[in-house]
Amino acid sequence: MTRSVRYTDGIEIDLSTGETVVADASAPDGDVNVVSHAHGDHLYDDPPDEVVWSSLTADLAAVRRPDDPLPETVTDDRITLVDAGHVPGSRAVLVEDADRTYLYTGDISTRSRHALAGFDPPEADVLVVESTYGDPEYVFPPRPEVATAFHDWLADSADHPVIVFAYSLGRAQEVQLLLGDSGRERVFVTEAIENLNEPIAAATDLSFPVERYTRETTLGAGDALVLPSQTNRLSFVESIVEETGALRAALSGWAVDTSFRYAGGYDRTFPLSDHCDFEELLAVVEQVDPEVVYTTHGSTDTLATEIRSRLGYEAHSLKQNQTSLSDF
Repeated sequence: MTRSVRYTDGIEIDLSTGETVVADASAPDGDVNVVSHAHGDHLYDDPPDEVVWSSLTADLAAVRRPDDPLPETVTDDRITLVDAGHVPGSRAVLVEDADRTYLYTGDISTRSRHALAGFDPPEADVLVVESTYGDPEYVFPPRPEVATAFHDWLADSADHPVIVFAYSLGRAQEVQLLLGDSGRERVFVTEAIENLNEPIAAATDLSFPVERYTRETTLGAGDALVLPSQTNRLSFVESIVEETGALRAALSGWAVDTSFRYAGGYDRTFPLSDHCDFEELLAVVEQVDPEVVYTTHGSTDTLATEIRSRLGYEAHSLKQNQTSLSDF
């Protein structure tokens, strides 16, 4: 049969056996179902019975989907999980099928930090690559440079409490570690972030010496509060700022664009990401050296065009529910 890669509810890869591998679907229904990591846009809403995933992603899914039955963790001889370097537990997926191999990246970062090893992509015939920052304007400065700038800002702001906004899984843990190195007297997190800290600490050599933020907590100079990114415009945040003079910061790859700071109402932003930047995505393609590339999740058209023009690979942008693209 003709094998193909499709983007429907998740990424579907048709195998020569007639079976389908489904990755990161909201309602997985493949013959083999894979979850790359536990971010909400990659994790199921309707759990399948069985999933190929890392043990840490399974533990994090239990925290993030507490009301759902946890799928059984299974393996498949045709599937190899590769450290993706994105967030704790994240894995890329290498699928071996007859005379052809497929690599689905999920979200990836080739930059190692703390307990995360950067993504080291294997060779594959077909590459399905994320394109979150697949636009040439998104090139990140070196991580140590960003960390130093963040620590300098914290030192300059020592007379104020700070509120730092970050995704609850991945970025929030990195921010806690950076704050722990900064000399801030107390670091507070929400219950949601604290609950995610626990399985990450249990699976790694990381520790998070933080306190839970409650309604009774009063922030003072030298304190830091880490909040989920989506809360930055909520009224309770405005109340904290008015009552304590707290300064607001965000760490995100989108901070490469100065408009990100003003749109979010932040006092400072720092371009720290858990994704590959544009140049790193191109480097991944070159290392995989595939026959064909499919781009998904982000600046798909731009990245596919740049891969064709700069690197000379056949590349296609995957559109959800489009007509299937044969991989040969």
